[in-house]
Amino acid sequence: MSRYQSLAGAYDALIADGAHRKRAAYLHRLLQKEPQRVETVLDLGCGTGTVTCLLAAMGYRVTGADLSEEMLTEAARKAEALPEDRRPLLICQSMTRLRLPEPVDAAVSTLDALNYVTGDAAMRETLRRVFKWLRPGGLFVFDVNTPYKLRRMDGEMYTDETEDSFCVWRTAFSEKTRVCTYGVDLFSLRPDGAWDRTWEEHRERAWDEDELRLLLEGAGFRDIRVTGDLRQTVPRPDEDRVIFRCRKPEGSQAQSQTRKRSNA
Repeated sequence: MSRYQSLAGAYDALIADGAHRKRAAYLHRLLQKEPQRVETVLDLGCGTGTVTCLLAAMGYRVTGADLSEEMLTEAARKAEALPEDRRPLLICQSMTRLRLPEPVDAAVSTLDALNYVTGDAAMRETLRRVFKWLRPGGLFVFDVNTPYKLRRMDGEMYTDETEDSFCVWRTAFSEKTRVCTYGVDLFSLRPDGAWDRTWEEHRERAWDEDELRLLLEGAGFRDIRVTGDLRQTVPRPDEDRVIFRCRKPEGSQAQSQTRKRSNA
């Protein structure tokens, strides 16, 4: 079963809408401070498109990319509420095979989407693809769950409940692979009053700051900065989520070649 195949329909009800709005507002403030005007934005691992549509409503031309067709179906429904000229472009793609119609001014990835990239080679290729499709000078902002949080979740069980769904998360963390595995049981209420049960497995890699810095630098990014979640200050040792900001430099030979390839 693909990730979020069954959970896609219940995802928005289980995640507080205010969390998405705060994150979109934070991103908007960052993008407004950019020295060059940001018009086009990639939302990588966009899920059900809440942040994607919020950014689109703010006036950005947004492309939302996600591997889950089911999540993108929910995103498309959301986008229908926007004026036709504000609706985002939604594409079903793996992060490691990202290919856009044209380069973008900025890229964002929220709510630990990049933790789902669990291999070194896959993360290296993901960051290389983002770098390729950013315009020179473009900003990349993403958040990740910290190793502290994922280790703390080992052996835990969490529940989420709405009027017509009940979700049970069971977690296990492997020190060998540094992967936290979530077993998700979802119970959904049917119109006839009976309940359907489905199961999914999700895996998130615990990436530490030094690892990601090296991989970002290897992809070509510079001006790398790490802060606490939705803050401008350095992360605390017990931070559950951190935000990375980095930039594709302007003017280097490698960038000119990248831009030529992306426009080919």
